[in-house]
Amino acid sequence: MSDFAIEAHGLTKRFGATLALDHLDLVVEAGEVFGLLGPNGAGKTTAIRLLLGLARASEGSIRVFGIDVAANPVRAHRRLAYVPGEVSLWPGLTGHDCLELMMSLSGRGDKAYRSELVDRFHLDPTRKIRTLSKGNRQKVALIAALASRADLLVFDEPTSGLDPLMEREFRVAVQEATQRGQTILLSSHILSEVDALCSKVALLQNGKLIEVATLDAMRAIASVRVDLEFEGPAPDLAAVPGIKVMEQRDGHVSLQVSGGTQALMAALRSTTVTSLLSREASLEELFFARYGPGATPP
Repeated sequence: MSDFAIEAHGLTKRFGATLALDHLDLVVEAGEVFGLLGPNGAGKTTAIRLLLGLARASEGSIRVFGIDVAANPVRAHRRLAYVPGEVSLWPGLTGHDCLELMMSLSGRGDKAYRSELVDRFHLDPTRKIRTLSKGNRQKVALIAALASRADLLVFDEPTSGLDPLMEREFRVAVQEATQRGQTILLSSHILSEVDALCSKVALLQNGKLIEVATLDAMRAIASVRVDLEFEGPAPDLAAVPGIKVMEQRDGHVSLQVSGGTQALMAALRSTTVTSLLSREASLEELFFARYGPGATPP
């Protein structure tokens, strides 16, 4: 058995003149929780489709536990389970029927654990799929994947449609899976989700691998967006440590703040702030701040 759950070498995908994935080299170790990050259009979903054998690579190869996905897709699928961000299920079946069908198709699963997950995710399995909300359809797919006990769990924006309590339950279930030695590939644009689960991340932009970083390195680039309104002209804050000025006009300034806000607060003591709004920076903003527009790998 390979020590690597996923091995991609020179993985490339073209759609006509569009280069969706550009010579991706990536290794995910068995038992690892690995994040695949990037803004929309970065190549995350294309990479996952190639991993699943749903698309054929233009160049390069990808293996799952040493199995060439293109040459042996059935063998590869016996080792993995997948949950997309947009789940399509059989509308006339109940949640229970779908779970039974997916377990029979995969030929594996833990029914006792499945029943436990149904309770923990507050899913009513007697309702037909057509009557379920997006979040509840997502729960069905997540429960089926987690209960499969597959060696590799592939999640593409898995918490789409879930409320915060169910997002937390998903994170607990992922931690349980890793304690059993399962490998997780998580594609997400939610930095807090990645921060809570992943030990290592790959950053993609414009189909290229920017870098592979540990969680500590990701924390180093994490930042918050701060929007300030002042009584009178906005002060010049560009020289404040950890501050990147994104926009400044009249009495307004937008900042990217890294490494804590203490220096910013000290710089604001002699000013009159009329409004202060802060939020976690989006992944697009982080990429722009770290690499600049149209960045390519170093």
